[in-house]
Amino acid sequence: MNEPSHFLNGQWVNRVSLALDIEDLGVLQGVAVSERLRTFRGQVFRLADHLQRLHHSLEIIGIDPDAICRQIESILPEVIARNLRGMDADDDLSIALFVTPGKTVPDRQPIDGRADQPTVCISARPIPFADWADKYTHGEHLVVSDVRQIPANCWPPELKCRSRMHYYLADRQARKRDSAARALLLDGNGFVGETSTANVILVVKDVFVSPRIDKILPGVSLTMVRELASQEGIPFTLRDIEPDEVAVANEVLLVSTSPCLLPVTSCNGQPIGQGVPGPIFSRLLAAWSRQVGVSIADQARRFARRVWI
Repeated sequence: MNEPSHFLNGQWVNRVSLALDIEDLGVLQGVAVSERLRTFRGQVFRLADHLQRLHHSLEIIGIDPDAICRQIESILPEVIARNLRGMDADDDLSIALFVTPGKTVPDRQPIDGRADQPTVCISARPIPFADWADKYTHGEHLVVSDVRQIPANCWPPELKCRSRMHYYLADRQARKRDSAARALLLDGNGFVGETSTANVILVVKDVFVSPRIDKILPGVSLTMVRELASQEGIPFTLRDIEPDEVAVANEVLLVSTSPCLLPVTSCNGQPIGQGVPGPIFSRLLAAWSRQVGVSIADQARRFARRVWI
């Protein structure tokens, strides 16, 4: 794992050398847009969707996106090849990529994104399945946090960035109430938003209900669920959701890139449904697994004890 397998500003570096200059705006001001990708059988899942979202995020912060997205797309196959070496053929990668405006120009204030040139980084590691492998069976716990989502007049919800202090604080608060929980954040109007790393879907009488897409990060995996729901004949609705609806939902699901789909079995200490993963979760996870040609939960359990150095 000390071989140069990470890409940083046109150079291949090893994990020890993967670092940002302290004058980089990604460090100084936390100005960084990002994407988290994963592979299935060595191929990036829904790469076009991730690049489209990255393109839009770069536009929002004023970085010309075309050349950067082309560079990332062209270099990803080598990132994957370098990092898959020595791994089991059935294992897969988690890939983090981010772009910052770069280092500040000497004698200038770091405003308006003025910097030398953008920093582009792509790193990969084996997916940390141990973080959630048991949750396909036992479920995730949620606690509704007092910390709210960032309002749209600070930055637009569709901007995927690394500025995540609110998520950090929300999860800290949640774990004080339940050490196994993660936070469920509400928006400024008190409606259900998202968790720190996942979109939220309620199952209400065999209908999927998710927050309005204009108020949340438009998750790539959320799009996947909407497609699978259509294939499975399950209606999908986007609307404002009151926090009290979570407690009485038949099922609650979390969707995100690496775990794909996880069931929620409790919220604020109260069971969701029967307090165990429900039939819609099982049905949807099976459909997702068929789509990618990998048993998602079985893969996670198999490689959860894998040692990565």
